[in-house]
Amino acid sequence: MIWQELNEALVLPGIDAPSSDEVMRKVGGAFIREGYAKDSYVDALIAREKDFPTGLDIDGVGVAIPHTDVSHVIKQGVAIATLREPATFVQMGTDDETVGVSLVFMLCVIEPNEHLEQLKKIIAIIQDKKVLTAILGCKDPQSIIEIIKNKEESL
Repeated sequence: MIWQELNEALVLPGIDAPSSDEVMRKVGGAFIREGYAKDSYVDALIAREKDFPTGLDIDGVGVAIPHTDVSHVIKQGVAIATLREPATFVQMGTDDETVGVSLVFMLCVIEPNEHLEQLKKIIAIIQDKKVLTAILGCKDPQSIIEIIKNKEESL
């Protein structure tokens, strides 16, 4: 379960990040500070996002799930950030359609195929608009973790 892996230092409510690159710097930077990722992680995220966009429109709520190659990762983890104002991401599966993202689930994956399992877990959470709205309303990391825990336990 995702909630069991969450480190409060990687749950970032209400950050200011006006662009997808700034989201990568702030959230990816937390991974580096906490020892989950190498110094190359943020640049690798930004580069991968340009080739493989991760923005999603989930029932009117913009969500992004950025991640990058395992060579930039030290240990597995998930970071979650809510944004004060939506940041523009390119929508997954397109080259030019954009979505205003307010919620980010960022992954540090150590096994190349492991991210598919993590993505399945995240998708199970984000398909519930009530959960998304509740997470976006949170002011502290523990509340976000509790919402995710309750959702995962109900699945």
